[in-house]
Amino acid sequence: MWAWFVAGAILVIVGLIWTLQGLNVLGGSAMSGSSLWATIGPIVLLIGLVLIGIGVARRRRT
Repeated sequence: MWAWFVAGAILVIVGLIWTLQGLNVLGGSAMSGSSLWATIGPIVLLIGLVLIGIGVARRRRT
């Protein structure tokens, strides 16, 4: 149960950071200003939100 939340939270944070770096909001990285990371970041963020949603659904069943 908690594994879904932890994995989802980590992916949300990583996805948000990658998105901000790709959009050149966060600088100081080779990923800064790269459209690749501006695309991958939101995808990872959404996967993280799905995992959190799965964790919530499983918690409600038990």
